[in-house]
Amino acid sequence: MAGAEASGGDIFIEVKGGRMISVSQDVFRLAEVFTISRGSRSEARVLTVRVSRDGVEGRGECVPYARYGETLDSVAAQIGALPDEITRGALQEALPAGAARNAVDCALWDLEAKRAGRRIWEMAGLAVPGPVVTAFTLSLDTPERMRAAAARHAHRPILKIKLGTPDDMARLEAVRAGAPAARIIVDANEGWTAGIYEDLAPHLVRLGVAMVEQPLPAGADEMLAEIARPLPVCADESCHDRASLAALAGKYDMVNVKLDKAGGLTEALALRDLARTEGYGVMVGCMVGSSLAMAPAVLVAQGAEIVDLDGPLLLAEDRDHPLHYDAEGVHPPEAALWG
Repeated sequence: MAGAEASGGDIFIEVKGGRMISVSQDVFRLAEVFTISRGSRSEARVLTVRVSRDGVEGRGECVPYARYGETLDSVAAQIGALPDEITRGALQEALPAGAARNAVDCALWDLEAKRAGRRIWEMAGLAVPGPVVTAFTLSLDTPERMRAAAARHAHRPILKIKLGTPDDMARLEAVRAGAPAARIIVDANEGWTAGIYEDLAPHLVRLGVAMVEQPLPAGADEMLAEIARPLPVCADESCHDRASLAALAGKYDMVNVKLDKAGGLTEALALRDLARTEGYGVMVGCMVGSSLAMAPAVLVAQGAEIVDLDGPLLLAEDRDHPLHYDAEGVHPPEAALWG
């Protein structure tokens, strides 16, 4: 249901020179417990940034990620330390790639669009966006339960499976049995070794897996350049922004562009375009957040080989004016939501 966001209260508010930046924590219940190899959750905790100027407000959302040393408090503190009247250009230098810069960057884009009375794609020189087909992620569970979940979602064109455990093959076989016609992508969440990947790769191909995401730990993935890659391998934890691309050569075939990693729409668009220029396929992914977090990612996802923007589909509640999902995929946001 829309409009059910629960605020955890303002973490930081600053008012200077007619401009206000506020950060609040919002909590969204998940439709069911969501599990990956790193743990389980029953709710999504996000930070919402609001930037106001001359009576107009822009919004952005981020999901701090412990894998990158981020917490709700640390990210709020980064935002709170920003100078007054920060611009999008200055923001790129003021904060590193990450969740804090993402939320502020997206809020500034939203503010600019609302003040100009134009849509963001017009201001960014992008083509008018359309709906994009998105993957739907199945929570990690027993093979029997994952087969049942796959059967319930067999109508979806792409299913994503979170792996990275000793029972991966049993789970993968179960999902394929439950959804024989679906396109399957897998995310190992850095959980395999080169030997495990070599053993599993022929079975991934046999079961029609279209892509494997981050099979080896970031920083310990050199062997991907030495072993066969019979299906596309996508960099997730190994790719954050454009500066990451140089280290991926020969190891990866695709990159997963996420706004919370890249540090906002500005860098995500630049990363997408440079990755394509350098010959990588593009995936656009997300953390588990609300429609406000997904909205700018829909713009980045235009033309991507794989889109994984299912965050709102995992929620029991969402923002007002949520993104629309149907058989065509996820549609661009209404101006009332973002952009």
